[in-house]
Amino acid sequence: MIRTVISLDEDDKRWLDRRAEHEGVPMTELIRRAVRLLRGQTAEEYSSLEELLRATSGSWKHGDGLEHQKRLRDEW
Repeated sequence: MIRTVISLDEDDKRWLDRRAEHEGVPMTELIRRAVRLLRGQTAEEYSSLEELLRATSGSWKHGDGLEHQKRLRDEW
């Protein structure tokens, strides 16, 4: 395990201390849980984006999509 130093607002640190005491775990465990939770949510978002891209791939049926974008942008 790698050690790291973080800076927290005083209110956040107090909240973490109280929460850790309430759960009977070290504050560092709460931080590790929070990181895992955030990583999991990010992975779900990324997975959903990948699914969306896969599902819509090839849906433009009117020629070269890049050329169409360039024509639209030239109008600006």
